Amino acid sequence: MMRQMREATKPLIMLALLAFVALMVFQWGMDITGRSGGSLGEIGSVNRDPIYYEQYMAAYRQLYEQVQSSQDDIITSQQNTEIEDQAFEQVVTQVLIAQELRRRGILVTDQEISQAAQVSPPEYLVPQFLDGTGNINLAEYQAFLATLPPEQLLILEAYYRDVIPRSKLLRQVGSGIYLSDAELWHQWRDRNELAEIQYVPLDPDARYEDSEFQVSEAEIEDYYDTHQEEFEVPARATVRFAVIDQTPTAADTAASMERAASIRQEIIDGADFAEVAARESADPGSAPLGGALGVFPPGRMVQEFDSAAFAAPVGEPTPPVRTAMGFHVIEVQERWGGDSVQARHILVPVERTDDSEIALLTMADSLENLGEAMSLEQAAAAAGLTSSTATITQDFPFLGGAGQVSEGADWAFEEASPGDVSPVFETSSAFYALELVSSEPAGVLPLETASAAIEATLLFERKMERAREEAQRVSERARAGEALGNVAAAMSLEMRTAGPFSRDDFVPGIGRQNAVIGAAFGLPVGRVSDVVSTATNHYVLEVVGRLEADSLEWRAQLPAQRQAAVAAVQQQRLQEWIDALRSSARIVDRRDEVLTPIDEDAPPQIPMMF
Repeated sequence: MMRQMREATKPLIMLALLAFVALMVFQWGMDITGRSGGSLGEIGSVNRDPIYYEQYMAAYRQLYEQVQSSQDDIITSQQNTEIEDQAFEQVVTQVLIAQELRRRGILVTDQEISQAAQVSPPEYLVPQFLDGTGNINLAEYQAFLATLPPEQLLILEAYYRDVIPRSKLLRQVGSGIYLSDAELWHQWRDRNELAEIQYVPLDPDARYEDSEFQVSEAEIEDYYDTHQEEFEVPARATVRFAVIDQTPTAADTAASMERAASIRQEIIDGADFAEVAARESADPGSAPLGGALGVFPPGRMVQEFDSAAFAAPVGEPTPPVRTAMGFHVIEVQERWGGDSVQARHILVPVERTDDSEIALLTMADSLENLGEAMSLEQAAAAAGLTSSTATITQDFPFLGGAGQVSEGADWAFEEASPGDVSPVFETSSAFYALELVSSEPAGVLPLETASAAIEATLLFERKMERAREEAQRVSERARAGEALGNVAAAMSLEMRTAGPFSRDDFVPGIGRQNAVIGAAFGLPVGRVSDVVSTATNHYVLEVVGRLEADSLEWRAQLPAQRQAAVAAVQQQRLQEWIDALRSSARIVDRRDEVLTPIDEDAPPQIPMMF
C-alpha cells in the first residue's frame, strides 16, 4: 500500500502519517525511508572500514531536511531515492578523508582548539556576531562563549576536532599552487579585451539542396562499418502508463480565490494588513515584512501585478489579482504618477485543498490496488483514467505528463517482466504507474535503421566541401582588394556584423570559444581572414575594431583575482584528489542487502535489542 507524506498544512493526512512514522521508528525499528536496519549495523565499507547505519542516517536526514527546506512540496519517492544515494556517497567521502587523516598522521591539539574557538566562530554561528560592516564582533562572540554550559562546549570542541584536521589536510592537498602574473593577465584579458567583426557565413546546409549531391550504398555501408560506436543505443522498454496529474483543479483555483477574497474582506473590516500578511502570505520574502515590496517602477513586476498596482486606489486592498504565482491582495501605499509605486501584498498560492488532496491520494491508492489484480489498461479504466503506450530508454526515461521517471525506469529495466504492473510512483508533478510491454537490451542499430542518418551525414560532408571552396574564393577576392560586402553580394551571400564581444562570450550566429572567435582576436584590425571553419560552417571575416584590455585596471584588481583563482584551483585539486581516492578504494554498498524493504503484508516484527 502506497504511503506518501504530504504537506504539513494537511492536518488530517499528517496526523495519520506522524503516527505511522512514530510506529516505524519506535516500535518496528525502521527509518523514515520505510526500511529496517536496527539501531546498529554495517551497511557497507570503504577499504574494510565499516560504514555504520547511524552514519548513513545522519547524512540522509541532513540532506533530506536541506532538500525539503528548499521546496514547498513534500519530497517525492524519486527524490528520496536520489537523497539516499547522495547520503551514501557523502559518507564514503567522509570515511576516505578520515582514512587519509590517519595515514598522514594529521591531528589536532587542545591548544589549537582553544585558539580557534576564541577567534574563529563556527560557520553556523557567524551570522549572529556580524557587525554593521560585515566583520565578526569578537568581543560579543567571546562573551557568548563564556555563557555556554558544559554540554554545549563539548559540542563546540567536537566541531573543531573535526574541522581543524580537515583544514590541515586541505592545505596539504592544495599546497604549491602558483599562478603567474602572465596566467592571470591572460584570464583578465580574455574577459575584457573586445573585438568587433564583419563576417560572411557560408551556411552550407541551407545554401545547397540535397539533390545536388550523390551518396552510394557502398559509401553508406562503409561508414556504418567504420563508425559502429555512433549507432550504439541504450536499453529500451515499451511501457503502458497511466498518469494522475497533481496540478490543482479548477475547484482548487476557485477555493484559493475565495480565500484571497476572504483575506481582503478581513482587512476591509479593520484587520491590520501587515499582521494578516505575516500570518497568511505565501511570499517568504515579503511576509515577514508585513507584505512590503518597497518602491518599484513600471515593468518591474509581472504584467498582471504591475497593471493592478499602477491602477488601484491608494490605501485600498484590491480584489484578488491572478498571476502565475497565485492570487494577490495588493495595497498601494503611495504612488508617484506613472513613475513608481510603493505597495505591499498578500500572496495566496493556487494549491490543492485538503479534500482535493485526499481525493488525489485515494485515486493513487486505488490505481495501485487495482494494478495488483488486473492489467494497467483495465486498472486505469476502472479508476477513471486513460492509459497510453510509450518507449523509454535507460539513459533518458521521460513520459508525457509525468516528466522524468527514473524510479519507474529502474523498475522496468531491473525488476519487471512483460505483463507486470508497477506500484504507483511519484514525481514532482504527477503520480504514475507502468506496465512493462517489452524491453530490448542495449545494442547497435541495424544498418537499415541507421541508413537514412548516415546518408544525411555524408550529404552534409559534401555540402561542407563545396562551401569551403566558395569560402576560399570569397577570401581570395577580399584579400585582393574588393570590399568584403561587395564580394558577398556578388556571390549571393550575406555579410553580418558581430560585437563588441570578448573571447569568453557567446556570439549569436558564431558560437563560443571556437576558431572564429580566435581569429577575431588574432587578426590585425582591417585584415580579412582565410577560410575559418567550425564543425558546421565556414566563415570569412574582417576585424573592424578592437578594444584592448586595460593593464592598469588589471593591476589594481590583481590581488583579489589571484585569491579567487587560487581558491578555484584549490577546490578543483581537492575534488580531483577525492576522485582519485575513490577510484582506488574498495567500496562495498550493502544497503540493498541490509536495509531491506518491509513486507507490508507480513505482521510487524519486534527488533532484537542490544
